[in-house]
Amino acid sequence: MANSLLEISNLVSTVQDDDQAQPVQILNSLDLVVQPGEVHAIMGPNGSGKSTLANTLMGSPQYEVAGGSIKFKDTDISDLDPDERSKLGMFMAFQYPQTIPGVSVLNFLRQALSARKGIEMSVLELRLSIMEWIDKLGIDESFLERHLNDGFSGGEKKRNEVLQMAVLEPDLAILDETDSGLDIDALAAVADGVNQIKAQNPDMGVVAITHYIRLLNYLKPSHVHILANGRIIKSGGFEIAERLEAEGYESFL
Repeated sequence: MANSLLEISNLVSTVQDDDQAQPVQILNSLDLVVQPGEVHAIMGPNGSGKSTLANTLMGSPQYEVAGGSIKFKDTDISDLDPDERSKLGMFMAFQYPQTIPGVSVLNFLRQALSARKGIEMSVLELRLSIMEWIDKLGIDESFLERHLNDGFSGGEKKRNEVLQMAVLEPDLAILDETDSGLDIDALAAVADGVNQIKAQNPDMGVVAITHYIRLLNYLKPSHVHILANGRIIKSGGFEIAERLEAEGYESFL
């Protein structure tokens, strides 16, 4: 579909399991189209392929596109490395963000901005430019000097992911169970941060992967999809999430 932000066609994704001689197929002929500005929620039971979809979209080397294609802004990115996808404007907020001892949050943001946009800023310039977001996300300024995710609480890790999103200004944000491990206050702060970023960039697309409706109550997705056995089996509006909350996955399977 021309001018789509993201177009996934007949996607088949496999992962190499140490206990298996052959790669295990996880995604099975999956189709999904995201237009600029749309918010899509992907919901599904454990083992349905949600995190596989997120990691395949970002080009994780553990996952191989064994069929179909992934197009981002009309460019086939199926064979691109993660850093190349990031430079094109894709961003992923991880369910379990990695810890990088020895690298401060501020220096990480500085290097990421340089890689994403070719913008070279001094540490002082970057600090000043992100102070508004530090306040919005309820982050103490000393947070910027800490090593990336080292000793961070769950809420701090997720706030840091949203801060990265604000700095990098992606065209497509993939949120892989961003709500996991968050209490009510932290969830509200993180979701509000995502909404504020989107308000500043209305054409940014969002693919939010989650088990629960509580995140969607904040993000208000335009599309909700149920993923099961590696493919999307039901799509619709917010009423899909409400039905899931009331009836469980069994009603869709």
